[in-house]
Amino acid sequence: MQRVFVTGVGVVSSLGYGRQAFLDATVAGKSAAREVALFDTSGMDRNIACEVHDFRPRDFLSAAETRRTGRCSQFALVASRMAVEDAGLSEEQLAGRRTAVIFGTTMGEANLLGQLDRKWIHEGEQAVSLARLPAYGTTLLPIHVARAFGAAGMVQTLPAACAAGNYAIGYAADQIRLGRADVVICGAAEVIEKLQYAGFVRLGAMAPDRSRPFDKDRSGLLVGEGAGALVLESARHAEARGATLLAEVGGYGLACDAHHITRPEPSGAGSARAMREAIRASGITPRDVTFLNAHGTATPTNDTVESRVVRDIFGDYRVPLTSLKGGIGHCMGAASAIEAVSCVLSIVHGVIPPTINFETLDPVCDVDVVTEATERPVDVVLNNSLAFGGYDAVVAFAKPGRLPEPYAGLASAAHAEADARDAADALDDEEAG
Repeated sequence: MQRVFVTGVGVVSSLGYGRQAFLDATVAGKSAAREVALFDTSGMDRNIACEVHDFRPRDFLSAAETRRTGRCSQFALVASRMAVEDAGLSEEQLAGRRTAVIFGTTMGEANLLGQLDRKWIHEGEQAVSLARLPAYGTTLLPIHVARAFGAAGMVQTLPAACAAGNYAIGYAADQIRLGRADVVICGAAEVIEKLQYAGFVRLGAMAPDRSRPFDKDRSGLLVGEGAGALVLESARHAEARGATLLAEVGGYGLACDAHHITRPEPSGAGSARAMREAIRASGITPRDVTFLNAHGTATPTNDTVESRVVRDIFGDYRVPLTSLKGGIGHCMGAASAIEAVSCVLSIVHGVIPPTINFETLDPVCDVDVVTEATERPVDVVLNNSLAFGGYDAVVAFAKPGRLPEPYAGLASAAHAEADARDAADALDDEEAG
């Protein structure tokens, strides 16, 4: 099976565009929290979010691309262009069926649909332009990207809630491992829309001013937006063209809490399964993990459950843990893709970004929160995402050459899973007898 490497990254975030601006801002501990400017928040008791300000599509896209896409697809296109440029790939190298595009999202072009809806309500049905409706489809995100590069391989949209980015990366890596593609452009994109924002306000999940992951006084999340994109290549393809290898995609783990639509299972069983699978499938042990990029939403329940899982898996190894959501907000479907870019940059530059707004650790969390940018060699990072509905997805990234022989861990994980199933079946048979 082919090793899978990250050769390029791109990001559109509330803290800046492009890898260097994003790295500088996250390492410096900057916050993008501002009063909402995208829509009117009158009637709501919250008005703070982490928006992508001063985004001018025509600075990056052609007139035709801008006309036929919504804000979410524009984020995806711009981040993908940055990633492709970062990888040093030409359109000629990407054109054809050996290049795939896989993107995740939660609501896609929700803001476009919201605009059309409000226009209909205030101005009547005839004011709604049917020409804009074809741009709405969530499935169009990867198609727009594929069209931009002539990528004729598979395209896929993964609407896996707030774990969509990690789902896309894991699925993209599989396409290379299974020999279905040489290059995959993958990631996720999300926009802030009034309906989504109001929903989180109504849930009581929104902080009044700032997000404070793992802090004892945390009071909720802030909504964010943006896109993260990665170029994944097979070892063979990357070596043949002399590509710079930024990081290796190790194993990943997927699971479902199957518990509640908005609350994680209290014991964290689903996220624990996903994290253990990512570690096993990478052929490593918990002590090989340099740091953990936590889901860290700053909601009381999520941080408590995630901390419980970390303590259970890592035991007496106090793995450093950080959450970017204090600075960029919770970017929903795009969260784990944007944070995956951060994980890769941590490996490249040897730095762990801080968790901002953190002051006092909640005793029920009891994890080692990184509060200041820390320079150190980064060998392996786990990227956590724990989403509504119980979607749990964890992806491991490693310094090139750090992981053991290709996917020995995948085989051992498969055998362990088979053994567990056999043991469960035997127990069921015994009880039935």
